[in-house]
Amino acid sequence: MLAVQDVRLDPASRRVWRGEDEIRLSRKEFELLHALMARPGDIVTRGELMADVWQTSFYTNSKTIDVHLGWLRRKLGDDPRSPVLITTHRGRGLRFETSADTVAS
Repeated sequence: MLAVQDVRLDPASRRVWRGEDEIRLSRKEFELLHALMARPGDIVTRGELMADVWQTSFYTNSKTIDVHLGWLRRKLGDDPRSPVLITTHRGRGLRFETSADTVAS
């Protein structure tokens, strides 16, 4: 079981909770969240996410990750304009924040 902030992810049962609420995710949303939560506080590059989630070393459409990230943030209730769970670091990648207090402005 992975637990970061108020999000819990069970890789064995492929289930996710935010607080007490279970969140239903698609397969790719789950894999994206798992890839980020497995490295809390670390910036994960888009190349690493493409390899981990989409099993490819390249991507032809950079929007693939953005689209799935948008769906994931919506389901988790993480405001894309002011996220506290998954932050975007331009030119570097994405990070699952270990604390809402550590989110950079």
